[in-house]
Amino acid sequence: MTQLDETKLNSFIGKMLGDLGGAFSVPTVRIGLRLGLFDALHRDGPVTSAGLAAASGGLSERYVREWALAQAANGYIDYDSGSGMFSLSPEQAMVFVNKDSPVYLEGAFDLVAAMIEGEPKVEHSFRTGGGVRWGDTAGCLFCATGAFFRPGYVNNIVQSWLPALQGVEDKLVSGAKVADVGCGVGFSTILMAEAYSNASFIGYDFHEPSIEEANRHARSHGVDDRVKFVAATAKDIKDTDFDLITSFDCLHDMGDPRGCAGHMSRILKKDGTWMIVEPIAGDRPADNMNPVGRLYYNASTMICVPTSLDQEVGEGLGAQAGEAKLSEVIRSGGFTHVRRAFTGPFNMVLEARA
Repeated sequence: MTQLDETKLNSFIGKMLGDLGGAFSVPTVRIGLRLGLFDALHRDGPVTSAGLAAASGGLSERYVREWALAQAANGYIDYDSGSGMFSLSPEQAMVFVNKDSPVYLEGAFDLVAAMIEGEPKVEHSFRTGGGVRWGDTAGCLFCATGAFFRPGYVNNIVQSWLPALQGVEDKLVSGAKVADVGCGVGFSTILMAEAYSNASFIGYDFHEPSIEEANRHARSHGVDDRVKFVAATAKDIKDTDFDLITSFDCLHDMGDPRGCAGHMSRILKKDGTWMIVEPIAGDRPADNMNPVGRLYYNASTMICVPTSLDQEVGEGLGAQAGEAKLSEVIRSGGFTHVRRAFTGPFNMVLEARA
């Protein structure tokens, strides 16, 4: 029997306390975001709990006090024990207040809640080997997923990812025809449309409620004259002759990514480009034993793999497939040129050409 190492045990317990503290914070953070408590702290702080309750629309001071102390213990807000004042630093505001910040994380907390809601269905699939249909996992998983990815898209698609592709930006400025395959609720499509007013865009997704939400977003942003959204699987897209196809954080979720790759090669123009944005990952599991890999492996267990296994073929690439595997899948569809065009802290951008 291996002898117990007390130092290692204590270190591991300390890690678990930190992890559980983060998990316990999910419902309180979500309440604070929905009730505007972080916004009020940013706008009116430093304030006492009574001042914060008043600034948030007359909430119960006793609840607000306990909430604020919880967030101070989390390190998510600041607390001055001498004055009893709570405040929000500029760095904390980047995470909890500034919706266009690259590290705004409201969607991440909502995604955790959606994963917990979907836990019984995923556990059942562990026993059967089947999948969980995307729209059935949780009440609004698609909303949380869209909100989770939006900050990255706002800060990268136009600024970094599209310019990294060869010759694509000039086509967009001139008036390219673009398909956004796996568009979800349309954030990525609309961001591109707002940046390139001469181009036309069609967003495709197999989840009809997402498409309905995307069309509402297009109308509210005033781009519905150049943007339309269509419910269709990647292999069922009828339109052709696209200058650019984009797929943001979705190829690994598809049941038949190879079939998707083959169809993308057929509906692109001969000189067209397919941009595939995927979660950052190394090619070996050992390369992904880090904080980002931890997030993606857990999300992949609860969302990505069950979604893929529910579909035709059910390849189940997972969110940490890695560049080598993804490139092999893309090439299997007839693309001869595949390169990594951009690398960020959370994503990699692959460029595919015929």
